[in-house]
Amino acid sequence: MTPIRILLVDDHTLFREGIRRLVNEQPNMKIVAEAATGRQAVDRAIEFNPDVILMDIAMPDMTGLQATKVIREQLPQTRILLLTVHDDREYLFHGLEAGASGYVLKEAEAQALVMAIQAVHRGEIYLYPSVTRWLVQDYLQRGTRANAEEQQRLTELTDRQQTVLQLLAEGCSNQDIAAELVLSPYTVQTHIQNIMKKLNLHNRAELIKYAIRYGLTDLTPPD
Repeated sequence: MTPIRILLVDDHTLFREGIRRLVNEQPNMKIVAEAATGRQAVDRAIEFNPDVILMDIAMPDMTGLQATKVIREQLPQTRILLLTVHDDREYLFHGLEAGASGYVLKEAEAQALVMAIQAVHRGEIYLYPSVTRWLVQDYLQRGTRANAEEQQRLTELTDRQQTVLQLLAEGCSNQDIAAELVLSPYTVQTHIQNIMKKLNLHNRAELIKYAIRYGLTDLTPPD
């Protein structure tokens, strides 16, 4: 199996050494390059074209969020996983808006980071459990009543597409949805792509936000 090629970005040398050892111990992962600043991250990303980037947020000369946006514009197939000490909802939302596919706190256990890398490499969104509540709360607080334009867009989805979107918002992976609906993962991915086209959305994070905001899931705010 071809290993997942990873660019590690963090301005702390000792932290990079620890993550490098952890990642390189995995049979299907390999650190191919490292960077200590946001600008270096952009340069190394373009040079090495990694599958996944582990991106710190607070760095010299260009933040991880700024670097994420630039890299996603240049390399739309590269997945970026924010790895940070910042337990802050604004960083999460800005990160998703910049194009990040995941958000993991540096306090996470090693296995959680490994799972996050694997998830974003598969094209999924990975959010560290303690920050997931922010995504749900923010969009539920905005209300579930769609305006007339959004109502019209919703009617353009088939029943099957609405079901796929609901399962996606409830945290199901492509494989989970395929098993639930007795479909192939390829068919599920095709449904997701068609949903994004109909709703004029561009990634899975936007789909999840949309589904929660407009009441296509039974999720409720945590106590």
